[in-house]
Amino acid sequence: MSESEIPQSPSQMLEEILAFVGTTTGLSSKIADSGQVTIQQAIDGKLFRFKSEQLTEVLQRVDADGKQFIQVNFQTGTKVLFTDTLVGFKPRETLGLDMAKIPRVVTTPDLISVFEAIEESLSSDSTPDTEIEILKRVFVAILHGGEAAGFDLAFERRWLARLVPSKMRASA
Repeated sequence: MSESEIPQSPSQMLEEILAFVGTTTGLSSKIADSGQVTIQQAIDGKLFRFKSEQLTEVLQRVDADGKQFIQVNFQTGTKVLFTDTLVGFKPRETLGLDMAKIPRVVTTPDLISVFEAIEESLSSDSTPDTEIEILKRVFVAILHGGEAAGFDLAFERRWLARLVPSKMRASA
């Protein structure tokens, strides 16, 4: 077996993750006494949490621009990407949504972009309801994917419930 084929222990994989996070400009890490690992994104303050025992593989990767990132695989089958500033994850399959039309990897800031597009569409009289429904499904796919990966997105989950179409708002 070559050195690269020798399975790493969870502690070795965690060391590799923490070393990578230490070189980034937008991620920071903390380990609780319970063994829970928290990676915080500076861009939006979102916390990605996991336990090192859940790790199965850490792979070094390079994107098309030559920037390094890591792929972290978990026992659940979940895979996430750690870049210089963000943790990327796969959106969750959502009924009525053509998954080929959204990126294969999304991030928590994508929730804000999609939510803003929904708000804008609701305030426009020319946006078809079908387009608004598609945007809502995209939001749900990103939300569920992020939660499944290990983000706490309870705050963002409430955003959709607060949306009221502008056509229905009371006017004075």
